[in-house]
Amino acid sequence: MKRNKFRLTLSTAALGLLAGLGACKDYLDVEPNAYYTTDQLFSTVSGATTAVIAAYDMLSGDRTYGTRLNLYYPYDTDELIGAPGAANSGNRGISRYKAFPTNAEIINPWNDLYQGVEKSNICIKNIPQMDLYRSGSAADTAALHRLYGEALTLRAQYLYELIRNWGDVPAPLTPTEATASFLLPQVSRNQTLDTLIANLGKAQKLVPWRTNIGAANERITKGAIKALRARLALQRGGYSANATTGQIERPSDYLNYYRIAQQECAELMRHREQHTLNPSFYDLFKSFNELRRESASEVIFEVAMGGASATADSKLGYYDGPRLNASPLYGSSQGTIVAVPTYFYAFDSTDVRRDVTLTPYTIGTNNNQAGTTLVAITTGKFRRDWRVPLQNGAGNYLGYNWPLIRFADVLLMFAEAENELNGPSTAAKNALLEVRTRAYAGNATRAAAGLDLSSKDNFFTALKKERLLEFGGEGIRKYDLLRWGQLATQLAATKAELAKMQAGTAPYNTVPVNQYFRVVNGQVQWARSFYRPAPAATPTGTTAVAWRSTVNAAYITNTKPGGTGLAADFEAGKGKELLPIPQSTLDTDPNVKQNFGYGN
Repeated sequence: MKRNKFRLTLSTAALGLLAGLGACKDYLDVEPNAYYTTDQLFSTVSGATTAVIAAYDMLSGDRTYGTRLNLYYPYDTDELIGAPGAANSGNRGISRYKAFPTNAEIINPWNDLYQGVEKSNICIKNIPQMDLYRSGSAADTAALHRLYGEALTLRAQYLYELIRNWGDVPAPLTPTEATASFLLPQVSRNQTLDTLIANLGKAQKLVPWRTNIGAANERITKGAIKALRARLALQRGGYSANATTGQIERPSDYLNYYRIAQQECAELMRHREQHTLNPSFYDLFKSFNELRRESASEVIFEVAMGGASATADSKLGYYDGPRLNASPLYGSSQGTIVAVPTYFYAFDSTDVRRDVTLTPYTIGTNNNQAGTTLVAITTGKFRRDWRVPLQNGAGNYLGYNWPLIRFADVLLMFAEAENELNGPSTAAKNALLEVRTRAYAGNATRAAAGLDLSSKDNFFTALKKERLLEFGGEGIRKYDLLRWGQLATQLAATKAELAKMQAGTAPYNTVPVNQYFRVVNGQVQWARSFYRPAPAATPTGTTAVAWRSTVNAAYITNTKPGGTGLAADFEAGKGKELLPIPQSTLDTDPNVKQNFGYGN
């Protein structure tokens, strides 16, 4: 079934009418209302729907979940390395943790997120004031209550993204008047999250379950609100960097928020008719590439993309995924995001997620795959060569939706919260093992082998790794490490592991120095195990590629300050857990102060 592109159902004419409705070009520049007056727009259900779709609209495109928020911001971590190379004034400044307040890749997403907040606020203010909201027909009031709940949820998503990247930020909860200066103070992230968690508690009562409306996952349902509320609760109960001192802190009342997360996830787990795990990890991600809905509705909420434009589409499968070099059949792609070599070896050899999440191949002008080196492995959940129908032209927008929340996250959030509250209970173990068993193609015995879930600490260690393996390339790992207060320690530990790999010491002493592959029907077939030493001679009929030998002294040096590799310029205690507040905002809003570590 083709996805129903809800966001794209808004006509070009309607977009033009709404363009001026309280939408700000940037954080401080508010355009006057134009074309439609607010009263006109919010006089009918169709008008209110137009306004809410405009609020959805800011989720997609290059500056939000089309590229920046999901492909630039979440890296580098112990999982993936974004855009290898020395820090620059663009995407690599973010990846290497050397971003500047003047970086356009900082400024533009910040502005677009606030546009999303503003458009949501317009809907939140005006929909409940409509006569139809209070006294319309049953169908009209139901539709408007739903739209109001969606607007509350969209605002929560936009502000959540601002908080997890910038910390204490201005949090407008009402629309900006045309004559307002929009000079807003920073608000404690915990205060804002409290408000958003309460808003989502209200919103979930207004929005129906998926099966009651037959909606695609591109439109917010009750399940999406519950999952997002759990995510925000764990954020509120987690660690964060103090914007003034850089100190990593956790609120004393954190268990209250773990209870909220546990309750919301438990409720979703009781409604398996709404969402559940897709039995096939492979099919789950093939569905994105084949532009269809996956069979189990594991994806609870996804960002609709399309239109092959910078404002409405995504570069998933072009910016990430395997590198395609002018293939006549498949086209070209950048394949910019690469795996940390130790991440490849975090997977068990029988874990089916590895070969979906990571791609140790390129495709060239002959349309055939070729094996890569260990340090050139790319991501794999979104691939141009998997697209159906193929798009082999020069375009870099493939129409791939971005999954914001899926049911596997609900299970693992439940397991985390339950363990924190009650220790490694049977319920916590079952939730973790459900995700893990799918990773071993349904083999529960294999999934449980070697796991130590005997204590709260051991369970948390297992859960951290499970989230690492399950969500590779989905923009989650960095934010997990941040809310656990472990980004600095995990980056340091990963660099220490890379040094072991370079030296060939345990547990990497069996990683082959070289690897060997054949090409059969255009596809790479590796001739040797990734987990056994290389043979003395190249196997007959194979091509050799450097493997562990590419993790050399130069590779290790490049992970240090000034280098071109993994988190090279990250320094513990220097405030790099947060991005810098854009300079354009600081120059015009005296109420906003720069985050610790950026020249203050």
